[in-house]
Amino acid sequence: MNWSIGKTNKLPWPDNESGEPVPPAFLICLYGGPLDTELTLNLLEAYGIPHICEYPRNGFIGQLFMGQSSSGMEVYVPETLLDDARNIINADIDYEE
Repeated sequence: MNWSIGKTNKLPWPDNESGEPVPPAFLICLYGGPLDTELTLNLLEAYGIPHICEYPRNGFIGQLFMGQSSSGMEVYVPETLLDDARNIINADIDYEE
């Protein structure tokens, strides 16, 4: 998969114990307008979770011309943060007292 095409954020991608970047893991495929996707991505960023976005099946062209991709946008996060990202997306956040 070509990770250079798509939307990325400014948060640093974590490294594993050997200094290699943690592999990305699929989180969710977002469909809808730009506002829907930006809200989800900004929520991940607010909790410090870096992400990589990919437009499958040439969806980048639709994004470029129409403002949104008919095939959605796939969001990937570091596999070590996948459970946290799922909890944030699903609003299953445990608050500490």
